Amino acid sequence: MISIKQMNEKDFDLCYKFDLNTISLWSKNQWVNEFKKRDIQIFGLVFENLVIGICVFQVILDEVQINYFVVNQEFRNRGFGSFLMNFLIRRCEKLNINKLLLEVSQKNVIAEKFYSSFAFSTVGKRRNYYKDGSDALLKEKILTTK
Repeated sequence: MISIKQMNEKDFDLCYKFDLNTISLWSKNQWVNEFKKRDIQIFGLVFENLVIGICVFQVILDEVQINYFVVNQEFRNRGFGSFLMNFLIRRCEKLNINKLLLEVSQKNVIAEKFYSSFAFSTVGKRRNYYKDGSDALLKEKILTTK
């Protein structure tokens, strides 16, 4: 069974350990601060009582900035990332969000292809943004309002 769980501050340790065991993007302090930010929403993708993915996003007026979107390597290419992204898009539509924004390393070809499959387009670049010297591609997806 697959489900989505809204994470809260008591899930901090779970999120931090998940990150540590996947992409090691944020330090413990960064995770603590993320939970304290205003308008942050954190969701876990749960499969058979195991968190296999996490999405962190911030609502800023009528836009959403996706700060973190990861599915555990063992569960990729099985539709779980699409399940989580579709959840996020539906949630944004309910919140009357017009635009989704994110950044991804130009070296992360798999992630870039994934985001492109959801009609994210590259709208800018931050040179030498990541620790390894790679550029960040700024991506956006326009949501049609009804």
